[in-house]
Amino acid sequence: MTEQLWAPWRLQYIENHEKHPGCIFCDFPKEQNDAERHIVLRGEYAYIILNAFPYSNGHLMVVPYQHTSSLDTLAPEEMLEIMRLTRIGINLLKAVFHPHGFNLGVNMGTVAGAGIADHIHWHIVPRWNGDTNFMPVLADVRVIPESLEVCYRRLSEALPAVLEGEPK
Repeated sequence: MTEQLWAPWRLQYIENHEKHPGCIFCDFPKEQNDAERHIVLRGEYAYIILNAFPYSNGHLMVVPYQHTSSLDTLAPEEMLEIMRLTRIGINLLKAVFHPHGFNLGVNMGTVAGAGIADHIHWHIVPRWNGDTNFMPVLADVRVIPESLEVCYRRLSEALPAVLEGEPK
């Protein structure tokens, strides 16, 4: 029996070959349309956004508002907030998806795998025991079981309780 993967939301990725003309990490927050752009939380210096092309369900990114590709240009208060938002993102994913672990990372430069090399950002990738299967290895396909809109809604609903538990 042949099994099929049903992921109709991937059609948008397949059909959309147009590249955003500017920097999405600068432009999306300016639009003030957080639900459409999947901006989960805004801070003073950085924000949390869902990755539009995730490695796993709930894949978040923490992005400074400052357009930079270098850690050296980020002020101490920016770095501190980025780490605080990373902690909030992890706790939010724990509350909603109950992952068994996380991959945290920054890809600096195209050669390091950065899809957007001109604007540094941190990845928070939730992981589960057994979540690595043959699909990424053989077919370069990731199986994401939930749409970004549903994921965004679930994270947004859980956010107040997670923020309530943040250290003061």
